[in-house]
Amino acid sequence: MPTLRWTTVSTPAPDTEAFVMASRLEVRSLKDVPRFFLKSLAAWKQVSGAPGAYGASLIAEPLERTFWTLSAWEDRAALHTYAKTEPHKSIMNGLRPTMKDSVFTFWQVPAAGLPIDWADARRRLAEQGRTGA
Repeated sequence: MPTLRWTTVSTPAPDTEAFVMASRLEVRSLKDVPRFFLKSLAAWKQVSGAPGAYGASLIAEPLERTFWTLSAWEDRAALHTYAKTEPHKSIMNGLRPTMKDSVFTFWQVPAAGLPIDWADARRRLAEQGRTGA
């Protein structure tokens, strides 16, 4: 299972909070996996220079056609700015037809709690997937 371990982009002040996003992204077929993975790497590279980014991680499960992302941000606005900025914007629009299922969840943590534990993120994603909330 290829994993890009947590990479710290910037260190927040310890008395602040971080806005966290986790996602589970599933592509429709195995033939879509290489393209999705390569595009994910471009978006990953973008995070390293994104204003307000604290850190990120990616897990790829190619045989299950599933990708997991986890990132922490200064606030919701910083995450939304990243998502609307190139190349992320075009990558996500271009990959939309290949997507089978996507689940996203968001929460806040004390900045001192970074990096986020993958077990916690997966639990939250599973709960989000079940409730659809």
